[in-house]
Parts: sequence; structure tokens; C-alpha cells
Amino acid sequence: MRQYRHVLYVAAITLVVTLGGLLFGYDTAVISGAEQAIEVYLIDSLGLGSFAHGLTVSSALIGCIVGGIISGFFSNRIGRKNTLLLAAVLFVLSALGSAYPEFLFFNVGEPTFGVLIMLNLYRILGGIGIGLASATAPTYIGEIAPAHIRGRLVSWYQFAIIFGQLVVYIVNWSIANGRSFEWIVDRGWRYMLASGAIPALLFFLLLFLVPETPRFLVSRKDDQRAFNILEKINGSREKAKEILEDIQLSLRQKEATGHLFSYGKTVVIVGILLSVFQQFVGINVALYYAPRIFESLGAGKNASMLQTVVMGLVNVVFTIVAIQTVDRWGRKPLLISGSVGMAVGMFGVATLAHYNIFGLWTLFFIVFYTASFMMSWGPITWVLLSEIFPNKIRGQAMAIAVAAQWAANFFISSTYPSMIEFSGAFTYGFYGVMSVLSAIFVLKMVPETKGKTLEELEKLWIK
Repeated sequence: MRQYRHVLYVAAITLVVTLGGLLFGYDTAVISGAEQAIEVYLIDSLGLGSFAHGLTVSSALIGCIVGGIISGFFSNRIGRKNTLLLAAVLFVLSALGSAYPEFLFFNVGEPTFGVLIMLNLYRILGGIGIGLASATAPTYIGEIAPAHIRGRLVSWYQFAIIFGQLVVYIVNWSIANGRSFEWIVDRGWRYMLASGAIPALLFFLLLFLVPETPRFLVSRKDDQRAFNILEKINGSREKAKEILEDIQLSLRQKEATGHLFSYGKTVVIVGILLSVFQQFVGINVALYYAPRIFESLGAGKNASMLQTVVMGLVNVVFTIVAIQTVDRWGRKPLLISGSVGMAVGMFGVATLAHYNIFGLWTLFFIVFYTASFMMSWGPITWVLLSEIFPNKIRGQAMAIAVAAQWAANFFISSTYPSMIEFSGAFTYGFYGVMSVLSAIFVLKMVPETKGKTLEELEKLWIK
């Protein structure tokens, strides 16, 4: 049992940090159950159209972009752990404020343009927390995890995202189940948004139990603490000493050449394109608008939320498939096979939409598409982003990649209502084309990173 103690220690740390992923998933997907009620309560009552609705649904993504951009600054200045603590505080404030946007300034029950603005501001605040967590949590896990299980542990971050979405689908369904739509418009959406404060508070408290990452500690000349943590993580003084020396060497090189393109532009471009393709394949349309999509296929409001729960279960199962295979099969095979599966799913939905055929086959293709994403681009993108950037540019490069990811997410999510009004076949066909292009990109530009230490991976980019 003693020889596995270090593995259990790393696993426990990872579970705490992945709560940031759970909140990421929870906060981004909670709007799926509330968006139709918010549309009636605020958008329709104010005489606004589909553009305002799409902007409100995806307003958190504006904060995600900001959070992604500033994540490198906070991660490098105050540390990975303290940045996650800041994100947790923002999650709590956003959940409570979004549920009660009238706080201090407006009357409850009176939908006004000011209330709509406050709702979006609180959602943006939560988005900043998501942006901080989405860049910092994978970085933390990647820096804390031993090389031979790093892919699996970082993949647990994506599992936490999907599990958070599943949890909120169940929460939304249980709140709405047996209630009239009028009740949901009146107060149900508030309960849905407020529920995120509970896991956010848990995340904040548990973070006090985890250490700072060794690589950040070395960057702050705290080598002894870094060594102690490395020893606990690896279960060996010799291995800890070896890794510490590699980190010290890497960071000494940083002092000589510390700019973003120290290792060339390719590594930064690869990181950005990984992030952009992860969103341009359209996954968050399926997540944010899932109940509406299923309702358009003929399901009632309660049934559509229940079908969303089923989709969430499928997502969890196939994310586990990725976790079990990422360190055995490698990153590239999973990404390419996932791209092919997503293309089949989206082209299938596009074809059926073109002929106005809606039913079980459409549901099958949507589930097939999301399952393909969850076993590939969902977790593996985060694994690669935590691995490919060298120590000396990791904070900066990760911030840029994550900001690009959220910008792409915002573009895809906010344009969906207008695109679907124009043509369902065109919309889903576009996501299918992006899936094909993502496979070509991986084949041509993405290196295999399986089994290498972070310091060994730096050699991939040395000119």
C-alpha cells in the first residue's frame, strides 16, 4: 500500500482541482435549462430578437475570453492555486447574482432592460472565473502529474466538465419536472442559476488542502518546497531530484530567452488551432441548446430536458473511454477518430434537416456526434494544451490558446440562433466540414506527446 501512496496523493489533488472543470461545465450548461424562460421573461417582454437572445445565452463567454486572456498574468504572479481560489470566488458571486439580478437596483418581477444588463454582467463575471479555471486547472494538473499518467489525469478535467454538465441537466430537470412553464418563467430559472453556488463554495474550501505546483515554486526560488512536493508526487527522492534539476535548467533557459516565440511560432499556432477547432466543430451548440434542439425534434419540454440528461450520460461514458485509452493509444489516434465520428454525426443531422426529417435518427446522429467528441476532442485538447507549451512560455501561451478557445466558443454559440433560422442543413453541414478540417490539422501539425515529461516535450520545438 505504501508504494501506491504517492499515486493516491496525486489522485486526491487532481480530484480537488478538477472541481474547477465541474464548475466550468456546470456554469456553461446551466443556461440550457433556463434560456427559454429567460427568453420569455426578458427578451420577449422587452421586444428584443434572436440576436439579443443568442448574446444573452452566450454572454458568459465574453467573460471567459477575458478570464483566458488574464489567466497567464494571475497564474504567473500569484500562482496556480491562488488563481483557482479567485475563480471559485467569482463562481459563487456569479451564481447568486445571476439568480437575483435585481439586487440593490431593481424590483423583482419587473423585467427591464437594466435587469437584462445586470444578468449579463453577472454571467460575464462567472465567465471570467471559467476562463481563469479553464486555463489554470489543466496547467496545474499537467505540472503536478507524473509523465506516465499525465494524460489520464488531465483527461479527468474534461470528465469533470461533462459530469458538471450532467449534474446541471439533472438539477434543471428536477427543478422543472412537474412544474408549469409559467412557474419556470416566474422563478424556476432563478433556482437553476443559483444552484451553482453550492459546488463553487465546495471548490473554494477544498482548494486550501492542495499544494502549489513544483514548477511555480521553483520559479519563485522556493526549491525546497518544490522538492518536497515532487517527492510526495513521485514516491522517490531520486526521481524528485532528477525532475527538480530539469525544471531548474528549463527555467534558467527562460531567463535568457523568455519571450512568447522562444521556441518558434509553430507551438503557439498549434495550441491556438487546437482550441479553435475544438469549438468550431459545434459542440457547445449541442450543449447550450440541447433542450431546444430535442424539443424541435418533437419532444415536449419535460421530455426534451430528460433526453438532454440521457445525452449527458452518454457524454460521461465516452469521456471515460478517452481517460482509459489516452495514455495507451496516444493523443493523435483519438483526435483523428473523433473527428471522423463528428463529421459522420453532423453530416447525418444536416442531411435529415435538409429533407425536414426529424425523429429517432436525428437523435441518434446527435448522440453519435457528441460521443465522438467526448472520446477525443473534449479531453484530449486539454491534455495537449497542458503538455505542448514549454515551461518558460506556458503561462502566456496557455492564456492565448484559452482566450482563442472562448472567442471561438462565443462566435459559434452566439451565431447559432441566426444560422439555424437561415438553414438547419447549412448550420450542421458547416460543423461537419470543420470536423473534417480538424482531422487534417491533427494529421499534419500535431505531435504525439504520450509518455514524455514536460521538459522532454520542450525538445520537440527547439529549432
